[in-house]
Amino acid sequence: MRLKLIQGFGAVAFGVKDNGFSFFLLIFYNQVLGMDASLVSLALLIALLVDAVIDPILGNLSDRTYTKWGRRLPWLYAAPIPLAFAWVIMWSPPAGEPPSFGGLVAIAIAVRVLLSACEVPSVSLVPEITADYDERTTLFRYRAMGGWIGGLGMMVLAYTVFMAGPEGLLQREGYAAFGVFGAVLMAVSVMGSALGQHRLVARLPAVKPAPFTIKGAFAEIREAFSERAFLIFAVGGLAAYVHQGLNFSMTNYLNLFVLQLTRAQLMFFPLVLFGGVLLMFVTIGPLHARLGKAKAAGLGMILGTATGIVPYTLLLTGLWPTPGSTLSAVLFFAFAMIAIGLGIISLVSATSMIAEIVEAFEERTGRRAEGSFYSGNWLVQKCATGAGIFLSGQIIALSELASDATPGEVPQEVLTTLIFGYGGSMLALAVVSAWWLARFPISRAEHEARIARLAERRARAARGITA
Repeated sequence: MRLKLIQGFGAVAFGVKDNGFSFFLLIFYNQVLGMDASLVSLALLIALLVDAVIDPILGNLSDRTYTKWGRRLPWLYAAPIPLAFAWVIMWSPPAGEPPSFGGLVAIAIAVRVLLSACEVPSVSLVPEITADYDERTTLFRYRAMGGWIGGLGMMVLAYTVFMAGPEGLLQREGYAAFGVFGAVLMAVSVMGSALGQHRLVARLPAVKPAPFTIKGAFAEIREAFSERAFLIFAVGGLAAYVHQGLNFSMTNYLNLFVLQLTRAQLMFFPLVLFGGVLLMFVTIGPLHARLGKAKAAGLGMILGTATGIVPYTLLLTGLWPTPGSTLSAVLFFAFAMIAIGLGIISLVSATSMIAEIVEAFEERTGRRAEGSFYSGNWLVQKCATGAGIFLSGQIIALSELASDATPGEVPQEVLTTLIFGYGGSMLALAVVSAWWLARFPISRAEHEARIARLAERRARAARGITA
C-alpha cells in the first residue's frame, strides 16, 4: 500500500499540468488576456509537437542512464525545480501583458519538456517494479487517482480560492496564485515520490547500456513502432488522446456558455469528476478480470462518449431543463460522472497495456526499453492532445463565439455550432479508438506465458546455457 500511494503521489504533478493546460490555459489566454482562440490553440499544438519529438530522446536517455541510483531517479531529482519556475512564468506573463505568439510557444514547450523529464522516468518504473498483469493495473490506477486528485484539487482551489471573485474564471489576478501553488505542488510531488521509492529502485542497472546517440534514440522508437502490439495501440491511442484533448479544452466553454452553470454549481464540478475517478478505481479491476484490458478500453471509450453527449443532444431537441437551473445541473453532473469514469477506465487500461509490450519487445530483441515505449506513448499522446486542443480552437472560431462573450447572452446558432462540432467529433473519435484498442493482441494468458518463457531464458543464461 505504501508503494501504491507513493507511485500515485508521483502522478500529482502530471495532474496539475494536465488540468492547467486542458481546462484553464485556453480560456485564460483567450478570454482573460484577449488572445485569439485559434492562435492560442495553434501555439499549444506547436508546443506539443515539439515536445513529442523531444520525448523519444528523453525516454532513451532515461533507459540509458547508468548510476548507482538506477536509471530513473536522477531525472526525478533534477527536473522538478526548473519545471516549477517555468510553470509560474506561464501563468504570470512578464509585464502583465499577453505574450507574443512565439513567447507562448516557447514557455509552453519549456513546461511540457520539463514535465516529460519527470513523467517518463516515473511511469517507466512501473514495469520495472512488477511484471504481474494485475499488479501493473493496480499501480496505474493509483497513478490515475493521484493525477486526478492533483488536477481536481487545483480545480477546486481555482473555483473557491484563486478565482473566487465576482468575475470567476475571468479574474486575471487569480491565475498568478494558481501558478505559484501549482508549481510548488508539482515539485513536491515528483521529488517526494522519488524519495519514497529510493530504497526500492536505487541500484546500479544489471547491464550497462550502450552510449546515447540521437540516431539510436529514434531508431529505438522506430523499432518500438515495429512491434505489432504497439502499432495497434498507437492507432487507438491516437484517436483516444485527440478525444481527450478536445473534451478537456471544451469543458469550460460548454459549462459556461451552453449549460450556463452558475458559480455555485461549478463548485460541485470537481466533486463530480472525482466521483468519476472513484467509479474507475472500484470497477477497473473486476472489468480487467472479466474482459481483459483491451476490451475494457474499447467498451469504456464508446459507452463513456455516448453518455457524455446525452445532455447536449437532449438540449438541442428541447427535452433538457432550462440551462442554469438546479435540475439541469444535477442531471448534467450525473451523466458527467458516469462518462468521466468510463473514459478514465479506457485510458488507464490503455496505459497499462503498454507495460505488456515491454516483455514482448524483450522476448524478440533481448532488451528492455520501458522509457522508449512510454516516450513513444507520450509522442502519440502529445501529438493527439495537441490536435484535440487545436480542433477545439477551430470549433470555437467556427462558431464565432466572441472573445468577450457573456453566459446567457450567446446567440443560439453559436451554441448549436459548438454542440454539433464537439459532439460529432467526440463520437467519431470514440468509434475509431474503441475499434483499435479492442484489437490489442496481448491477452493475460499470452503475457503470463511470455513471462514464464523469459524467466526460463534468464535462468538458462545464469547457468551459462546458450541453447
